[in-house]
Amino acid sequence: MNMQIDFVPFLSWPWLAGFVALVLAALALMLVRGIKGATLRFCMAALLFASLANPIIRHDVREPLADIVVAVVDQSASQTIGKRTAQTEKALVDLKARIAILGSAELRIVNVKSGTDPATDGTRLFTALARAMADIPKDRFGGAFLITDGQVHDVPTNLVNLSSPIHSLITGSKNENDRRLVIDRAPKFGIVGKDQVIQFHVEESDASVAAVEATVLVQGEAPHVNTVVPGHVTDQHINIAHAGQNFVSLSAAVKPGELSEQNNKVVVMVEGIRDRLRVLLVSGQPHPGERTWRDLLKADADVDLVHFTILRPPEKQDGTPANELSLIAFPTRELFIDKLRQFDLVIFDRYRREAILPDSYMANVADYVKNGGAVLVASGPDFADSEGLYSSPLSEILGAAPTGQITEQPFKPMLSETGKRHPVTRDLPNAGTNMPSWGRWFRLIDTNVNSGSETLMVGPENKPLLVLGHQGQGRVAQLLSDHGWLWARGFEGGGPQTELLRRMAHWLMKQPELEEESLSAKQQGNDLIVTRQSLSDAAKPITITDPQGNSQTINLAPQTPGIFTATVPSPKAGLYSLTDGTLQAAAMVGTPDTKETSDIRATTQKLAPVAAATKGGIAWLEEGMPNISKSAKGQLLAGAGWMNIAANGQFRVIAVDTISLFSTLFSLAVLLLAASLMWLREGR
Repeated sequence: MNMQIDFVPFLSWPWLAGFVALVLAALALMLVRGIKGATLRFCMAALLFASLANPIIRHDVREPLADIVVAVVDQSASQTIGKRTAQTEKALVDLKARIAILGSAELRIVNVKSGTDPATDGTRLFTALARAMADIPKDRFGGAFLITDGQVHDVPTNLVNLSSPIHSLITGSKNENDRRLVIDRAPKFGIVGKDQVIQFHVEESDASVAAVEATVLVQGEAPHVNTVVPGHVTDQHINIAHAGQNFVSLSAAVKPGELSEQNNKVVVMVEGIRDRLRVLLVSGQPHPGERTWRDLLKADADVDLVHFTILRPPEKQDGTPANELSLIAFPTRELFIDKLRQFDLVIFDRYRREAILPDSYMANVADYVKNGGAVLVASGPDFADSEGLYSSPLSEILGAAPTGQITEQPFKPMLSETGKRHPVTRDLPNAGTNMPSWGRWFRLIDTNVNSGSETLMVGPENKPLLVLGHQGQGRVAQLLSDHGWLWARGFEGGGPQTELLRRMAHWLMKQPELEEESLSAKQQGNDLIVTRQSLSDAAKPITITDPQGNSQTINLAPQTPGIFTATVPSPKAGLYSLTDGTLQAAAMVGTPDTKETSDIRATTQKLAPVAAATKGGIAWLEEGMPNISKSAKGQLLAGAGWMNIAANGQFRVIAVDTISLFSTLFSLAVLLLAASLMWLREGR
């Protein structure tokens, strides 16, 4: 009923209460004295009281409010397997039609995709449902339908009983056959050149124990094929070949008739780090910058430094006692023959050709570079001399040949056009300005740069100052001035000597981020950012292959000198391969072992507690779409072949009709009739 009676008295209630008291007192007196007509008089008084109380009938005109139902549609990666996409689309069409037939019900649809952020990966249906319910009044929520394969990764641990049900419509099939490879333990970091261990095992959905072939592929190595028993953990030793990201791909052989090959393969990324940089510093003629080199290298906790200073050649003879010539003998054979390849970097600081290091030793240094070693030559006037290093077998690897001339005048080191693009120098402090606010130097060794080497910094008249070059598998850097120590001393404000030398050393050590020609990609939010470093004016298009094997070609746009980038929006979780025809790279979107691909079999186990807590139901769509109707709260909401939404019975009042009972002709006639009857009775 939507009718009620209200009172709007003509007199205040205290006055009406007094009136009632007088009437009751008079009635009592009449009854005591036996006066006839007391009942009729009391009825007349009651009618008069009712007219003064002014009763009003109120009638609300109501409009029913629709119950709101939420459909959460799982569009994650596992939903693309087999017939699940078609089942999902058909279920959504049927759900829309059946909700429309019910009437007074509104369906809201929420689509959920797989997360690519490691913090939010997997299928998160309940997070999406909570966001949708935030806009729905609690007393209008009729229930929710989850259309999913059951692989949900944010099921609440503390379930609260709701008055409205959460139903699950499961895609896929009850009897699915699948094989998957599982990572049990994988290192996040590894020391370059050292072995690391990855532990994995293979799982079979049918509990098979037949041996399976598992292939391990490490970048730059031949595939390793292992025969493993499902359920048994296997140790795989891998070598960390280089600093930066090292990708290791592990895959199990495809099983006939299995659900998907996607979770047969897992990619592990191990960040390669260098333990300590072993540096051999050989100083020749003493000069003010010698201590600067030593202090700089000793201040770096990641550097193990072996430093020798040759103060005099062996053939020099004078009266100085032998026990005062040096603290220890210079172990030349041990350093330059036996243990040379144990050093990551060899630095010659103002070293001239001396008998203490014969040509055979210098030839060994040249071979060391060609086989992957690194040499840095810091030159002074000694380099222009006929007895300089260029007159030794080391000339085979040096990219700048001395002319024999020395420029001695004040100048500010400047970046060449190549230096503005090269990662070693391009973003040094103030490097991008036409006149950097660096202190001046006063000496430069004139050289001619050979083909194959790059000039990054120049002095007066654009003469080479810093030259880098590749030699065989190794690298060589030449600093053609011995005045870098002026920056370290803060002369005229100094300069970025520490950063420059650090970058030179790491470039010589083939640090990935300092490669002049490199291709890389990384996940940033919901995007994949592709970066190409190059000394060229333009970058080639990049071909990207996604985890499903689909390829696309993208063009890169210049970002800063030497850097070209492109953005791939909303990438799918998994491993991406990139190439420009010359360089190759890989990038992982999401976590290396994503929740979405770890188990792709359809299941009801994860959602069964939710159905029990909310009095909802679970149905396999392969068995047909269940019937849907409405039930009042407190009744059953799900059963075999049917699911109901809660009928909340909410409404809104759009108008109110009122009728005053004693303001009509009928009520007036009743009062007159009562008065006439009383007068007639009293007149007898």
